[in-house]
Amino acid sequence: MTDTFASSPASPGGPLIRVDRHLVADRLGRLRDRLASSDFDAVLVLSPANVDYATGYRSVSAAVHGTASMGVLLTGDQLVTVGPVADTAPAFAAGIDESQYVAYGRFYFESVGGTARATALVDEHPDYGSALTSAVRRAGLNRSRIGIDQAAVTSELRLALVGAFPDISWVDASDWLSDVRAQKLPGEVAILEYAGRLAERAIEAAIEFARPGISERQLASVVSQTMVSGGADPRFVVVTSGERSGFADALPTDRLLQKGDLLRFDVGGTVEGYWSDIGRTAVLGAPSARQQKYYDAIRAGVDTQLEHTRPGITGAELFDIAVQAVQDNGGPAPYRRQHCGHGIGMSTYEPVLIRPGSQNQLRPGMVFCYETPYYELGWGGMMVEDTLVVTDTGYRMLTGNNRDLIVIDA
Repeated sequence: MTDTFASSPASPGGPLIRVDRHLVADRLGRLRDRLASSDFDAVLVLSPANVDYATGYRSVSAAVHGTASMGVLLTGDQLVTVGPVADTAPAFAAGIDESQYVAYGRFYFESVGGTARATALVDEHPDYGSALTSAVRRAGLNRSRIGIDQAAVTSELRLALVGAFPDISWVDASDWLSDVRAQKLPGEVAILEYAGRLAERAIEAAIEFARPGISERQLASVVSQTMVSGGADPRFVVVTSGERSGFADALPTDRLLQKGDLLRFDVGGTVEGYWSDIGRTAVLGAPSARQQKYYDAIRAGVDTQLEHTRPGITGAELFDIAVQAVQDNGGPAPYRRQHCGHGIGMSTYEPVLIRPGSQNQLRPGMVFCYETPYYELGWGGMMVEDTLVVTDTGYRMLTGNNRDLIVIDA
């Protein structure tokens, strides 16, 4: 959490976007505003993304282990953070209130003069569950109605909380938390735009380097280096070529590019906790008639979605529009997809999902990735995926420098 800015090689002359204290305060304010109109007295936030949203702190241990290891108990006037002793020093440096941190576990920090609070918290509580129950007692919520981040609760933790507080009514708040985060603040949109354009630039750098004889792994290295130099953490770098381009979410290999290959990129990373997810397709040499025809069709699917994007339209309506447009424009028939896009933010997939049956409506401030990929085993695959934000009257593109089928000299 910082309010400094620096030049970025991925965006020459432009700022390297950072989460500042004002944005963290705005996110916390939005949570509290929504809490005031909810049907519970407090909310217990547990998933890494939701903890980040409330505090501006991202735990390395949570990212490494992929589990909830921190929690935030939020009321209208209190914010108590629960976390491992190992997280205390970086969390305090990031701005978390030391007096409102409930620690658990065993980890040893030393400090000059021995006065740092982090050195005194070893074995304050033996485990996560006992620290969380202590936080609830500290907040004086023994008889209340608490929304809980149910999607991040293990059955063991749930039993411990229910057993410790028989007079508390625990309400599933996972959908509530997702809904709070769904409409992005202007500062969030700025970071998502930067993250998307950085991923886009990373793909462009790899395409500039691509030629017959270059491997998928070499191109993935260019993508990763470009993202890191721009301040992002690469999270998935899919570079597949030839028949392998028909593999969804496949890791790059040492396969060497050949003339006539389709080359498919699906790239995502995080900037200050916010995700990117961008897709591009290239061909080595002049595209075949079928390659061009199918690409034009899948792009028409995304373009037609964009034409219909506005507040109030549902995910299901956009899905049907995209699938029909692909088929109407010469694509494979039937064109089969499980979804044609998704919300994005501090998680890769956020509401609204563009899929059959989704009656959730688009709202201003929601940020989406639209996509209509095609994967044919034994032939290849292709995609175009871009990011946009919904406005009061339609949408604004956050990426999309070059959405054509890119031809690489071969």
